[in-house]
Amino acid sequence: MLLFAAILFWINSSLTDSFQSLADGRQRKTAVAAMGSAPSGDDAIEAWLKRISSQNDEFDLIFLRGFPEDEGGMRAFAGTPELEELLGSYEGTRSFAKGLESSMYDEVFQPSDRLTVRGETRRVLFAPAHDGETGDIVGTALFLISSSDFDSFLTLMRGLFILALVIFTAVFAVATYSRDPVTGFIILGLFTIVAIFVAYPLFEAVRLTFVQEGRFSLEIWRSILSQKQYLNALQGSIELGVYTATASTAVGFLFAFVISRTGIRGKRFLSAIATLPVISPPFSLTLSIILLFGNNGLITRQLLQLEGFSIYGLGGLTVVQTMGMFPIAYLTMIGVLEGIDSTLEDAAMNLRATRWETFRTVTLPLSVPGLLSSWLLVFTNSLADFANPLILAGNFRVLSVESYMEVTGMNRLGHGAALSLLLLMPTLSAFLVQRYWVSRRSFVTVTGKPSARLTDLVSPGLKRVLLAAMFVIIAFLLSLYGTIIAGCFVKNWGIDYSFSLSNIREAFERGWRVLLDTLTLAGMATPIAGFLAMIAALVLTRKNFPGKRLLDMLILTPFALPGTLVGISYILAFNKAPLILVGTGAIIVINYVIRELPVGVEAGIVSLRQIDPSIEEAAADLGADVPTIFRTIVLPLVRPAFISSLSYTFVRSMTAVSAVIFLISAKWYHLTVQIYNFSECLRFGLASVLATTLIVIVLLTFALLHVLVRKNENLAKTVSN
Repeated sequence: MLLFAAILFWINSSLTDSFQSLADGRQRKTAVAAMGSAPSGDDAIEAWLKRISSQNDEFDLIFLRGFPEDEGGMRAFAGTPELEELLGSYEGTRSFAKGLESSMYDEVFQPSDRLTVRGETRRVLFAPAHDGETGDIVGTALFLISSSDFDSFLTLMRGLFILALVIFTAVFAVATYSRDPVTGFIILGLFTIVAIFVAYPLFEAVRLTFVQEGRFSLEIWRSILSQKQYLNALQGSIELGVYTATASTAVGFLFAFVISRTGIRGKRFLSAIATLPVISPPFSLTLSIILLFGNNGLITRQLLQLEGFSIYGLGGLTVVQTMGMFPIAYLTMIGVLEGIDSTLEDAAMNLRATRWETFRTVTLPLSVPGLLSSWLLVFTNSLADFANPLILAGNFRVLSVESYMEVTGMNRLGHGAALSLLLLMPTLSAFLVQRYWVSRRSFVTVTGKPSARLTDLVSPGLKRVLLAAMFVIIAFLLSLYGTIIAGCFVKNWGIDYSFSLSNIREAFERGWRVLLDTLTLAGMATPIAGFLAMIAALVLTRKNFPGKRLLDMLILTPFALPGTLVGISYILAFNKAPLILVGTGAIIVINYVIRELPVGVEAGIVSLRQIDPSIEEAAADLGADVPTIFRTIVLPLVRPAFISSLSYTFVRSMTAVSAVIFLISAKWYHLTVQIYNFSECLRFGLASVLATTLIVIVLLTFALLHVLVRKNENLAKTVSN
């Protein structure tokens, strides 16, 4: 260990010394070249200094005519008052006297001193000045040379030295003291990934909010908390989240209750419709709402001729988010309602309780944890939503859009990061409540053997009312998606509704490369996220190790982070040495993997908890190592969860907006950002074509998933009256 550290130190010192020698030689040549144009007369020196300074940003120059021992003394030509003041403070130092002495002996002198010029640290170099005719030494040139390149190199070398030492220490410790080195290396790798791509970017975002001009400052937070527009935006985000969560939970519960507790036909169709919005592009419904109810909407302007009506604002956002997010509540509630043992309901009805009384006293209380969990999940997603408010907010302010405008509109990364962190507070609070309180509250009904049927608690009259409400919502939802498809074939929506294929042709001419980029990036991220999720789930489920709770928390953290915060933090962290990734496709792929990793890990954990660990223990007793066990036993058994993780990552990567919009570049673009740009330019036909294409790709992905992973029909419960 000590030998490796000594070798690293020697390599670091050698490289640093070599670079410093090269830098010193280059700076000496620069000084000699600059002094070759020095004038001989005093009257031309000031103009010469200004010309030299304007031509070269690498250094500032102070010219010293003569020496202190000369009869006429030494005259200084600094060029600017700032340099004159700097010279006055530096003249009495030992290095200054040594520099003048070296010039008298026709030598270049470069002390270790650093001086600050216009907020930048400069290195000092003394060079002799010669008379152009006689060649005699007539003075000294004091160069103040920029040291930013050298300082950056030193910082990089120190960082690499520390990183190499830490990695070697960790590897050495695992290989020496771990009973299972393979597992140890896996855990070490997972910690490294989340430390670099979760903790470090978040730290950079937090740090920037407390730094002003290189010093600790609360100015950014003081500015944000003192401006009413930002507080109004925070209030608006919370208000929108409450309305959306309440409405989405009600609609989701309606669908889940009717599908799970009634004997209606077409449950597969209804379930598919109920999950459709969650797998479509985030602002596809917003696009439809604008086409139907916007200023030139088909219904508002063409059919009803409404004046003064506006879909933009809180009302329109609530409708769009409710239609887009109620599937989250539905997917949560369907599992809760199907998991309730019907024997308790049967017992209540045998004691002459009515269906309403049974629902009110038995079913609903047992559903409370699921209802609260659904509400909190939707609330979290609503706060973090970026795409819909960006297009449909109008004069209504939300914090996610405000942070985006601070970064893109005003180029104030610190303010954008602070606003995203401000949004993180309610988001993270809701997530933690859902994760560590609601999810652990359950009303368990122990009957020994689970019931194979569910009790129908709905009377025929009420069933018709509930079905009518469901079909109204379904009709509205299908009309929104139908509008997107219709928009592909309309020449100019709102003005000319004639049939045309020009939108399709133009959209693919302008968007085929973007579509290819999106498919490529999503295809690269999908297998990485899938395998990483299963490995992390296996480690978290089967192994006990120090820091297990911390690793679990860091892996789940991206799920609670607003997309704007992720995008801003990645710009701050990976736009500088040692990892310069901004502008590359790698940063987008990493964003996909890290953002969707929590869902895959959770799915893997749920599947692994249903598998008896003795199977893996038996394989280990027979001599199988961890990779073999994972490949031959674990992966086949968790195949449904693994494929679900792959499909989820692919779909979410294809439909991502909030973080990606900060990370795209000229080389790598994204389809959702292109759709947004078309919508902003009122090219709704082009946006409809690309949105429809994206929906088709997503639906095909989930159709493939349905073929690969089939639900065991023998486990399905029936509903009895």
